[in-house]
Amino acid sequence: MKVSEIKEMTNNEIVERLQIEKENLVRLRLNHAVSPLENPTRLRETKATIARLNTILRERELNENQK
Repeated sequence: MKVSEIKEMTNNEIVERLQIEKENLVRLRLNHAVSPLENPTRLRETKATIARLNTILRERELNENQK
């Protein structure tokens, strides 16, 4: 997910997507522990998406506090 796509989302949508991505990461880790994933870079991509979502939420929070 690109940053431009995330910035178009509302805060509630970002929080929902964040929860979905975290659940997905847990599933991927469990599956990878049992048997190796075909594409282990999905773990890295999911963690990066979670970080992007958290970053955008934090930026919005800081902007609201400054106003």
